[in-house]
Amino acid sequence: MNRRKEDMAAPTRGHVKVWDPVVRLFHWIVVMGVTLNYFVLETGEPTHRYLGYTVFGALVVRLVWGFVGSHYARFSQFVASPTTVAGHLARTLRLRSPRYLGHNPAGGAMMVVLMIMLAALCITGWMQTLDAFWGVMWVQDAHELCANLIVALACIHVISAILESVVHRENLILAMITGRKRTSKTSGQVNEASAGRR
Repeated sequence: MNRRKEDMAAPTRGHVKVWDPVVRLFHWIVVMGVTLNYFVLETGEPTHRYLGYTVFGALVVRLVWGFVGSHYARFSQFVASPTTVAGHLARTLRLRSPRYLGHNPAGGAMMVVLMIMLAALCITGWMQTLDAFWGVMWVQDAHELCANLIVALACIHVISAILESVVHRENLILAMITGRKRTSKTSGQVNEASAGRR
């Protein structure tokens, strides 16, 4: 497997770089944008729209980065088959899920679904600014549905991250801030490069 030099960065004090700045910036822009637009800002306000455009811009960058970015940012590294995802979920329910340095199969599936929903949310929001779709109910309903689904999925994502942190004794939320995770192997840890993701 050909891996870029930065993907092979030497561990520092028992930790290795996993999440690069682009991945982390995208993550926190989405967290901020969705939180403010859903809970704080009124729909239709200029700030609401501009924040939506910011999230969409970050999404476009992340999609491109999924093909040309660092090892753990690439879709080829974390997009798994439905069978693999189902198997991982079954092991998780038995509290026997292996530790992954990058996204585990279920986490990868969640990222794909969230990106699709974010794209739909941003597009339907933009459509409402056009004369052709101004006041069209199905566009408004679709936009609201996407927002509600994203918040629900985000809640599942956060709960899963907390549970994974407890099971593997690793602060995954802190890792998305620092970009680093510990290198020490625990029972059942998976090396994604040889895990046979299909």
